[in-house]
Amino acid sequence: MRLLVIEDDPLLRHSLTEGLREELYAVDTAADGHEGLLKALATDYDGIVLDGMLPGIDGWELLRRLRLEKATPVLMLTARDAVPDRIRGLDAGADDYLTKPFDFEELLARLRALIRRSSGLGSSLLEFDGVEIDTAARSVRREGETIPLTPREYGLVEYLALHRGSVVSRTELYEHLFDETDDTLSNLLDVHVSNVRKKLGSAFISTRRGHGYSIE
Repeated sequence: MRLLVIEDDPLLRHSLTEGLREELYAVDTAADGHEGLLKALATDYDGIVLDGMLPGIDGWELLRRLRLEKATPVLMLTARDAVPDRIRGLDAGADDYLTKPFDFEELLARLRALIRRSSGLGSSLLEFDGVEIDTAARSVRREGETIPLTPREYGLVEYLALHRGSVVSRTELYEHLFDETDDTLSNLLDVHVSNVRKKLGSAFISTRRGHGYSIE
């Protein structure tokens, strides 16, 4: 899953980015409203963490412009805790709202819920022929046994599972598994797919020649 963090405070931006990457997310960043809006419109992110008080374009105006074109899940962060500010953020199109200071574990839980809802799911547990994917614990079990996956392998499994029954193109997978700092190789996705099949069974991921991959 690929996220965009739009935050002007360099320390908070860095800590959020590192923390989210440790939780197996691919993360892009922006330090002001103009840069954040450009990136949010250019890439189909799985979620956006958006600060309200930003230089250039503030978070509310950024969100208003974003919603003219995209429905990307947005979690707003702000130091303002007055009710009118929360209402303003939600009315502008925010999917959830968290005031600073906040607990990082709560932020993670809210992001997981936003991504889950955007995929039409009500539970954090997904099951496919003996394979159980826990999007809250970010773990995979097969017939009751925990299967160790690398961050990229888990990201691949989770993204295909959230889009179960649909064929996901290679381009879309690259866009959602790798962030702007990655220098990827053209065959890297094939390597991850091959490794997942070795761990979860050769039939777990289906290949549609010329189209992409899917979990049925």
